[in-house]
Amino acid sequence: MRKEQRHKGWNEIKTNDSWAIFKIMGEFVNGFEKMSKIGPCVSIFGSARTKIDDKYYQLAVDVAQKIVEHGYGVITGGGPGIMEAGNKGAHLGGGTSVGLNIDLPFEQHDNPYIDSDKSLDFDYFFVRKVMFVKYSQGFVVMPGGFGTLDELFEAITLIQTKKIAVFPIILVGTEFWGGLIDWVKSTLLDKFGNISAGDMDLIHVVDTPEEVLHILDKFYGEYNLSPNF
Repeated sequence: MRKEQRHKGWNEIKTNDSWAIFKIMGEFVNGFEKMSKIGPCVSIFGSARTKIDDKYYQLAVDVAQKIVEHGYGVITGGGPGIMEAGNKGAHLGGGTSVGLNIDLPFEQHDNPYIDSDKSLDFDYFFVRKVMFVKYSQGFVVMPGGFGTLDELFEAITLIQTKKIAVFPIILVGTEFWGGLIDWVKSTLLDKFGNISAGDMDLIHVVDTPEEVLHILDKFYGEYNLSPNF
């Protein structure tokens, strides 16, 4: 018991870090091999805490179903809430339904609407995020918490800095996202000048599945579908 509770020394920590590289590499290799075969997909993000009777749950189902009916697949984080709604909509529409699951001590568990051969498990958030960004042809962002905001702002940053190709970022729910967008414009742009005016064009705020599809179809009427890097 005492041995298990002792603090690891610095050299032991460094050794463990070195071996962790192989696990990280394994997650990347497995992810790249599986994700490269799924075809063009759109990622749907949102809260794991959204209940089935919430209006945004059903809206996410409707958005996902229309996405797959227009020839795209759907990728979610594989868990409950909005993620489940996204996979459910893809399943109901008969399209590709991908789940990128993460091992967490709470909230996260697989939902039943992921295609059996398209469920991937990750221990590392940063590996999982690479899969989202590399293989998504668009981000549809429903109301969510810190994790949803993390995905949103990382995608915007990568596009803004030209580290990845431009793709549509669509926020669904004016009542939820309106205050954030107002703050970004009034504070980051107008007051402090910490972003460029053109950065606002990277983000679309909508309320209906039809608006989501219009943005996706318009964008890919001009650009080719392809991995983002």
